[in-house]
Amino acid sequence: MPQEAPQATSSHMMKTTKRGRPFLKDTLDLFATLVVSLQLNTNRQYFRSFPNSFTTDDAARNLASLKFSQSNRGPDPREPSRIVTTTTTTTFSMTRDMAKAMCQQFMDARLIENAADPGSNLFKERGVYVLTPKGLHVLERFMSKNGINGDHLAHVFSSQPICMKLLHLERRSVDDEIIVSHSAITALFRRFVGRQPNYPPEFVETMDAFQKYHERSKGVALMDVAEKGAGKASVNHKNCFAAVTALEWLCDFTSVIGREEAAEMAAQFVRFGLISLVSDKRKNNDSAIIFTVRGAAGGANSSIAQHGEFRCTAKAIYKVTDEGRRLARWDMPDGVRASPNSSAANVAGNARASEDRSVDNVTTEGPNLSDAKIHRRISMTEKLNASYDAEKKGQKESNTDRLRFIMEEPQLRVLFRDFLRSNFCEENLSFYLDVQDFKKSFSTTSSAIAANPPAARAGQKATPGQLAMERHHEALIQKAFVIYNTYLAPSSQSELNIDHGLRNELSAYLSEVIQSMTGKSFQGHVDLEQANHFNATQLQTMIRLYERIQTHVFRLMATDSVPKFIKTPKFLALKVKLVEDDDGPLADFPLMGSSASTPSVPPGLSSSGEEEIGGAYVTISQRAAVQDRKAGATEQR
Repeated sequence: MPQEAPQATSSHMMKTTKRGRPFLKDTLDLFATLVVSLQLNTNRQYFRSFPNSFTTDDAARNLASLKFSQSNRGPDPREPSRIVTTTTTTTFSMTRDMAKAMCQQFMDARLIENAADPGSNLFKERGVYVLTPKGLHVLERFMSKNGINGDHLAHVFSSQPICMKLLHLERRSVDDEIIVSHSAITALFRRFVGRQPNYPPEFVETMDAFQKYHERSKGVALMDVAEKGAGKASVNHKNCFAAVTALEWLCDFTSVIGREEAAEMAAQFVRFGLISLVSDKRKNNDSAIIFTVRGAAGGANSSIAQHGEFRCTAKAIYKVTDEGRRLARWDMPDGVRASPNSSAANVAGNARASEDRSVDNVTTEGPNLSDAKIHRRISMTEKLNASYDAEKKGQKESNTDRLRFIMEEPQLRVLFRDFLRSNFCEENLSFYLDVQDFKKSFSTTSSAIAANPPAARAGQKATPGQLAMERHHEALIQKAFVIYNTYLAPSSQSELNIDHGLRNELSAYLSEVIQSMTGKSFQGHVDLEQANHFNATQLQTMIRLYERIQTHVFRLMATDSVPKFIKTPKFLALKVKLVEDDDGPLADFPLMGSSASTPSVPPGLSSSGEEEIGGAYVTISQRAAVQDRKAGATEQR
């Protein structure tokens, strides 16, 4: 078993903003920790049953004493050759009123909703609640990042829509306010209006929950509005949307917290000249909340004003302006929009497009606009293009880069696997991915529980974190030798064709360890009894050997398989589809998988004392991508 290091226990104090809410990261982490600790069951209210739900009492009970244990394996500082396990336990403790206030924050962030009344914005004393698609995205990312086994939540992920692409707006480290910059507003607005105007289909009401959510995810729902002009002639306004609809969309598909923050972002759209008010037919005695934002005006030809206001009323209607259409690139052909040689329209209203096709960003001209740089990454599809000859740092794109992108993109990975299978070398990809998953599981494991009463803990010999770590270690041992017996043992079912020296080195190590531990000679395969004698340090050595074999297999796929794969008709057809598919998992934002953690210094933020320059990045839900592929396969049948 792994050597246990002393445990660290702490009570977590959450930082709050000037608005009185916790910082966003703390809100998301506490939400996910709570959900992992809950048993989501079927609850009844108003004579209706709600599966995968929890009650106010459930949340308050667990938040009263919630423990999050995280165990990390690593070298012992005093003896680097020895692997030790350090377990850190963080405790959250809240009164019932505090717990309800925290759950209200979860509702404001659109992580949970009232099961019986989804339109309600209040967390009630006797309510039943379910996770939203955004909440499931956040939960998936948290579980993957922290090595949490989510078997008890598998049915939730499989039966509800999940937000596939969540846009994160970067925030100031001091006060957690969104950093408003030209690049951030550009990314947010393009995601908000979609790649094409999103007019819902007439039959939307007949769709199931997954289909309706898919339609919403394309962009804010638009409509045409007829208004009487000065001469009583009717004026038809295209690409309009209700103010309330805009706020709900921003809360559901981005990292904004609550309608107040969403309204501020919408007011920035007004300030940037991207949307404008069409009408507000509220009655004189109706309440009106108007959000106003201020900033530096743009240059002479710019659409950016010094201030913008957004009216949060039930009757307010806004429309996308000509400037908004231009920034959204609605009128550009798909090929032009996706091309690495096309310059994004400049957000300050500069009419001249950049003619320099060798640069990847456009800087806006005009006073006080030094932060208006739009960073554009060449899309995954473009990098995979066999004829792409653009040079980066003096070198052409390599097949190694192409293989990395294939590994990251689920659709391409599935197609690549089919190609390898037809060429009788699928085991190369399977081994590579299995080892990646094994390495990730080895490093970290976490558990979240609602602490038992003191009396119930008296007879326990180990903490929940230790018990979870022991179960995790046993599972890792089994996984390590499933990999060995599947791919590396002599005459195994998917035996790899690897370097003879590497195979002998691995065999010699296993022979030495098994001989010293059991007194039995190594017969080429490892049974469960032998495997259970391995400790964490010996597993670490196995990982190092697996990594060397991984490198060999990766090089083999990159040099031999990828050049053939990118010339196949199936790949070429999918490449075209990825460019043309507005709703696919690719976008021209910087992409991060949902399993990736937020960078300690996110893209666009300074790590020094310099002024922070904001931007945006997108995380992708792998579970949602699987749902999307299954739905597509069902439609084809």
